[in-house]
Amino acid sequence: MGDPHRVGVVGLGVISAAYLETLADHPAVRITALADLDASRSATVAAVVPGAEAMSVERLLAHPDVQTVLNLTTPAAHADLSLAAIDAGKNVYVEKPLAVTLAEGRTIIERAASAGVRVGCAPDTVLGTGTQTARAAIDAYLIGRPVAASAVMVTPGHERWHPHPDFYYAPGGGPLFDMGPYYITALVHLLGPVRAVSGAASRLRTERVIGSGPRRGQRIPVRVDTHVTGVLEHANGALSTITTSFDGVATTAAPIEVHGEAGTLAVPDPNNFDGEVRRCALGDSEWRVVEPGAGYAGGSRGIGLLDLVQADSQRPPRAGGEVALHVLDTMTALLRAAAEGRRIELTTTVDRPMPVPLTATQDWTASGH
Repeated sequence: MGDPHRVGVVGLGVISAAYLETLADHPAVRITALADLDASRSATVAAVVPGAEAMSVERLLAHPDVQTVLNLTTPAAHADLSLAAIDAGKNVYVEKPLAVTLAEGRTIIERAASAGVRVGCAPDTVLGTGTQTARAAIDAYLIGRPVAASAVMVTPGHERWHPHPDFYYAPGGGPLFDMGPYYITALVHLLGPVRAVSGAASRLRTERVIGSGPRRGQRIPVRVDTHVTGVLEHANGALSTITTSFDGVATTAAPIEVHGEAGTLAVPDPNNFDGEVRRCALGDSEWRVVEPGAGYAGGSRGIGLLDLVQADSQRPPRAGGEVALHVLDTMTALLRAAAEGRRIELTTTVDRPMPVPLTATQDWTASGH
């Protein structure tokens, strides 16, 4: 297998623990460097990650042993850090979204291509057995020709549990930019690229109250729409409806349903790697479980980075930057469509990423393939 691929992590907030749990002991990679705006935090994390050294962001970007930068900063910082890493000759894997604006996203992809480095981006949850089994069922025509899909995410807002939720209500946040990447990326894997969107959006209130942690009771401004709904026109003719909300309480709707001429699939939460896929065939009154038949079994965050470092000229990264750029285009176009009250055609497209064959947990944890 050769020497492990060396990774530097920037941003050690809440999500970093999930990535480090997957990557810290994986034989395909080695966490070499850790950086955070809070130096004490990076020192604390480095103390429990074997072989990792805490350092400044500047030193990490210049470190000759760092081959890929795992960018776990807040959305507003994604573009600046990714571009700095690319300019330093590093590959980049970014927590979603790729960037806050489409222009920033394009710049990341274009500059990486010029520099000869790779870009990957979350979510990689769609590489698990949940979404991948549903995709395999669609590709096997178990529901016939797909004609439509629905995607629904409703919560009362992250300020109820997150101690520092400010960025969820700033540009680059909101329910669409926060959770939409999971659902739209899954829809791209299931049905292919989007060609046009239309939609509407609203904002329930102008302030939110932090519900936990040292800032409990503090009010923060809401600068983005907190309920977004839209229609995605896929290039294959299928129509997806999507609802993302921080203004509701709960929903009984399946996270994703795909409707075909010969049946319907209920697809599990794309924020998770696994989950039960169910099918109701035309003429059948019961939903039946589709046994896992594709995807990384027992997946966890960081698989997308492993997939990136193992990709080659014959197989592009499945959680690649081009997919993330198309998802960003879809989201920004949907918000524009809502604001302007019109249908908007996208300026990007992308091939459906290659499917993931069913890969047992011991196989991907041992090799990263």
